[in-house]
Amino acid sequence: MVGRLRLGVIGAGLKAAEYAASWVAMPEVEFVALSDTSPVSLDRLANICETAGAPRPHCFADYRDMLATCGDRLDVVYVSTPHAFHAEQAIAVAERGIDMFLEKPMVTTVAEAEALVAAQKRGKGTIVTAFQGGLSPLVLDTRQRSLAGEFGDLVAISGMIWESWATNYAGHWKQKPEISGGGFMFDTGAHLMNTVCLLANADFSSVGAYMDNRGAPVDIVTAVAARLANGALATLTAAGEGPKGCASFISLFFTKAIVRIDAWGGWREILLDGVAQPRETAEILDNPLKSFLAIRAGTMENTGSVAMGLRFARLWDGIKASAAANGAPVHIGGAEERTDR
Repeated sequence: MVGRLRLGVIGAGLKAAEYAASWVAMPEVEFVALSDTSPVSLDRLANICETAGAPRPHCFADYRDMLATCGDRLDVVYVSTPHAFHAEQAIAVAERGIDMFLEKPMVTTVAEAEALVAAQKRGKGTIVTAFQGGLSPLVLDTRQRSLAGEFGDLVAISGMIWESWATNYAGHWKQKPEISGGGFMFDTGAHLMNTVCLLANADFSSVGAYMDNRGAPVDIVTAVAARLANGALATLTAAGEGPKGCASFISLFFTKAIVRIDAWGGWREILLDGVAQPRETAEILDNPLKSFLAIRAGTMENTGSVAMGLRFARLWDGIKASAAANGAPVHIGGAEERTDR
């Protein structure tokens, strides 16, 4: 079929396999190549393609071999590997000028984010980080209405997220700091941080934070107090230990409105000029590739851009630095702070 999107995958684990079940059925998509260090994962993903009646993709144990062999035949690469590997792999794809759909979080540090920004400038490909919240119509609408001034000036943000994460992922790579790049705040909590970064419409200028590992090798509970460059204040709490389940709540306080929304954009409540509007819900995306295609086609804003990823990375580095200094405030570079407070 002429014009099909030729897709390569780096990291054929469970998330890639979950998405592949729907992506392989899309007439505009063709799986061309897969790479993973696990033969079992490669075989599972290749079998999903074959079972759906699609050709078996070329399989590689090393993503570099995949790019060297098939790079000229790829339109898009989906990267779904543990967090610590994102930067090296994403930079290699970006240098080739291949468009990329990158699992969250984009990278683990500001230095990595800046290197990826530079690689994209050289390669000129489209890069989108796969945060469901950033692709949610409710989050996008909130961002657009805020930017248009409908809600007035942003005054403060209060966000929290919780999950029975410490138990759910005990022994998993997500709790191995050399691979994960962080604990609960950087994994599930990344959805909270990203949606807040997106809706704040400003960089963070300073942050103070505390972390508690609660006996785990990575942070389980994190509390953050921060100031934005636009003068607004923010508090973020991430609790990765508790009863079964997962939920989040973000409240944005404006001069004309209060907006409550969850990190994934599944629901929203608005109080505007003293009038409560009906609660809205939206299905959390189970096939974000469709949104990626819209961004690639220029019909949807790229809220998962490398610029947004850099804002996120600056916040995360600031949180880590402050927590390491027992909560001492840390200035975040790159932000032009408002001075008319």
